[in-house]
Amino acid sequence: MRRSAAAAAGIAALFTSCSRSAPAETEPLRVTTRSGAVLVVSTFVPGLEVPWSMAFTGPDRLLVTERPGRVRVVEKGRLLERPLAVLKDVEASGESGLMGIALAPDYARSRELCLCYAYDAGGGPAVRVSRFRDGGDTLSDAKVLIEGIPAARFHAGCRLRFGPDAKLYVTTGDATTGGIAQDLASLGGKTLRLNPDGTIPPDNPFPGSPVFSYGHRNSQGLDWDPRSGLLVETEHGPSGFDGPGGGDEVNIVEAGRNYGWPVVHHRASHEGMVSPILEYTPAVAPSGASFSRGDLLPTFRGDFFFATLRGERLIRVRFDAADPRKVAETEELLQGVYGRLRDVVSGPDGALYVATSNRDGRGRPRPGDDRILRIVEAPPVK
Repeated sequence: MRRSAAAAAGIAALFTSCSRSAPAETEPLRVTTRSGAVLVVSTFVPGLEVPWSMAFTGPDRLLVTERPGRVRVVEKGRLLERPLAVLKDVEASGESGLMGIALAPDYARSRELCLCYAYDAGGGPAVRVSRFRDGGDTLSDAKVLIEGIPAARFHAGCRLRFGPDAKLYVTTGDATTGGIAQDLASLGGKTLRLNPDGTIPPDNPFPGSPVFSYGHRNSQGLDWDPRSGLLVETEHGPSGFDGPGGGDEVNIVEAGRNYGWPVVHHRASHEGMVSPILEYTPAVAPSGASFSRGDLLPTFRGDFFFATLRGERLIRVRFDAADPRKVAETEELLQGVYGRLRDVVSGPDGALYVATSNRDGRGRPRPGDDRILRIVEAPPVK
């Protein structure tokens, strides 16, 4: 049942800005957290144009999607001039374009990956998810897995993640038409679940449908808690829709559940609709998210980090060890230091990597933007 998020409001009062006034030019930037642990933040690679999603193919190679349609390669900390691919059919406008990337579970053998992007469906934009083979210097063997997902200049999704079950999860937006989020015949405003070949898993909650959950407005982040296995999602709320802008959410997403949009939003409740575990008003515009799995942030191992766009900060969430459906604490980091933040991934080296989004038409680019940041924890002082 969807209920009041009073607990979330209380947590919001605890937020701390660890480095609001620190300029990015002081890198490496040292940020003292509430726990006393110090984070060291530095630019891993500059010179990107609206990076949207990141995926490490190995310890020294990172793939980055750029909204205009390019898949960029970072090798050993250096951005290669030549893209891995430039998708010619990408429709980049507003919030849409080339978005999510995810490596197939058997990538080491198959070299397959998936991309999500907007395209011209002849009468308007739509979103497509396609699979490609990574040849090292180009992408080939394109195969469409699913297409015709509703899109618009705004609320187009689209985050891709392969889950622990080796299924592909796809977030979709409501394409500015809220009602489709409640329509199980529409692919908009949903979390979709597919087999790696694009077929529909027989254990999906709605037989014959790729829909895994519904009632979403515009989900931008997905990851699984490595301890509990729960799927945690970030979602944009209806800023300015009802009173103060906000209503952004963090949800635990489960099969067949209804997350309420547009019937309920902000702190409203409704029988049979799931409440967010966190709700943010004023708006922060939550985006990409990842649980920290690396040894280079030992104090925060297992915490959930998500980037925010309007909020211009990185938010850390710790779940209750006794009840992983409850939030134990949250903390704000890097507020206003690097501007808009788009994606977060836990790297194979144990560091946390965060992409900025200051060249997306809504930000204020700094020299070197857009960039990818690398965050590690400083060794304790002996």
